[in-house]
Amino acid sequence: MTEAAAQARQDEWHYQWANYRDKTEFLFREWIAPNTLESMKGESVLEAGCGGGHHTRLIAQYAARVTAVDLNTDDLAREALAEFKNVEIRNADIATMNFDELFDTVICVGVVQHTDDPDATVANLRRCVKPGGRVIIWCYSHEGNALARWLIEFPRKLFLRFLPRPLIALLSWWITLWVYPLAYTWYLLPLKFLPYYEYIGNWRRLSARRNMLNVFDKLNAPQTQFIRRARAEAWARDPDFTLEHLSAYVGVSWRVTLRRKKA
Repeated sequence: MTEAAAQARQDEWHYQWANYRDKTEFLFREWIAPNTLESMKGESVLEAGCGGGHHTRLIAQYAARVTAVDLNTDDLAREALAEFKNVEIRNADIATMNFDELFDTVICVGVVQHTDDPDATVANLRRCVKPGGRVIIWCYSHEGNALARWLIEFPRKLFLRFLPRPLIALLSWWITLWVYPLAYTWYLLPLKFLPYYEYIGNWRRLSARRNMLNVFDKLNAPQTQFIRRARAEAWARDPDFTLEHLSAYVGVSWRVTLRRKKA
């Protein structure tokens, strides 16, 4: 690892993925839709921002080869995926990584919004895909996240980022438990005007620990940018790419697929 890369590492992510693993396959499948894991069969896949390797494990069951990259948690992913001979883990910054080869699919789930410059990061992801290949991105949306932007981001920047991670975890559990009475009362009624109505529907599908991880992810992140639809659309404004798919997911995030034109 270079000195610059070492300085760019963020310990918050290492703590998160060392302590909380995600094995929720249906959620990952919905994040990458309309793409499927099965469509990656036999492909070379670059996963940009692999965390502890939880999504890499799913991809590796279908892809011929997976190159999984993370700046902060490559050691955790390497340990978790030691059994997979078709997976290579690399330590790199996804905003600046540069490989000799190009990939059939480049996938980046839940990471772009946490980089210094999401637009520059996506531009670098586009450079990694073969002609005819695709870039799959899932990220937080600006639309539908007013409460998160004001009630979470402001205190996170002001003081939460200075708290010990175990204390952030306790706070995340407190918020998670507080949501449950609402999720099973008001949010069971057809009151679609309520904030996060679709999102709370997902809440009822997940375990309490997985819901806590969702909360912790937002409180723990060193930085977050919420992406407007127009900004996501602009990621396809490259003469070599088309916007194959853009849709909202449960009202709080974007699913984006960019397709590189064939040579």
